[in-house]
Amino acid sequence: MLRRTLLLSLAAAAMAGPALAQTFPPAKPVTMYVGFAPGGAADSSARLIAKKLTENIGQSVVVENKPGAGGNIAHQLTAQGPADGSVILFGSIGPLTIAPHMLKVGYDPFKDLAPLSGGVQFASILVVNSQASGIKTLADFVAAAKKNPGGVTFASTGPGSASHLTGELFAQRAGVEMTHVPYRGGSAAMPDLLAGRFTSYFAAPPTALPQIEAGKITPIATTGLQRMRELPNVPTVAESGYAGFEALNWYAFVASAKTPKEILDRWNVEIVKVLNDPATKDQLLKHGVTPMPTTREQFAEFMKKESEQWGKIVREKKITGE
Repeated sequence: MLRRTLLLSLAAAAMAGPALAQTFPPAKPVTMYVGFAPGGAADSSARLIAKKLTENIGQSVVVENKPGAGGNIAHQLTAQGPADGSVILFGSIGPLTIAPHMLKVGYDPFKDLAPLSGGVQFASILVVNSQASGIKTLADFVAAAKKNPGGVTFASTGPGSASHLTGELFAQRAGVEMTHVPYRGGSAAMPDLLAGRFTSYFAAPPTALPQIEAGKITPIATTGLQRMRELPNVPTVAESGYAGFEALNWYAFVASAKTPKEILDRWNVEIVKVLNDPATKDQLLKHGVTPMPTTREQFAEFMKKESEQWGKIVREKKITGE
């Protein structure tokens, strides 16, 4: 009897190995959630990456937009969703490291979500509708804000988003009062900027560059420490009288924390392969974003540091999601 039990156990173990190997790629199409509306920076970057993932893993990777609450809805859906590797999220700095310090969100980014890899990072571009506002430089922008406290408005992709915090931090650094206007994503905000319904937007390059090239909006500063290669004549905020000012935005990949480690590790391999692919990398760079492939452990540490940094700023500046 003992021998029979042992043989059955060995047979079951032998069958389990191949079964586990079959869990990746998932047997059904993969859903890649994006927490913002179609057409923005997150959406355009995610679609470039999803296309190459589809080619590499032999299974469809379909981008599904779930805008709302500054991206928090998509993060909650991922945390509560399938844990078989069939759902991954192109998560963002706001819902992962900023919003939890400001708002009640329906997930814990460190307990309910598992890191897969970094995605892309980029500086924001402070843009205005110069015809509607009369603003052509950062000095003009600050002067207008000081002349009319609260009258200068800035859009964001939602409360707790990177564009929200960047605007709040700049207002604090410049000593001005500005009014926050939240949207459901960059593609939702841009038409209203073109129509002159608000003053400014700390926009992501994929959202802003086409409109800048068309001459419809004016870039007056960028938020990195170096000028953007796509906009060599546009100064940084740091070189425009605010030394050391830097605010970078990023997106990264996460999945449900209940997903088996073997699948999480495999997703890391596939995502890093795509981000290192020369053609995909070139396409992302042309959109103004820089690939940032990492190990799972590296991204977990990066996210922890970002959360600590932004949490401290939120508390010190008493920034809310209002």
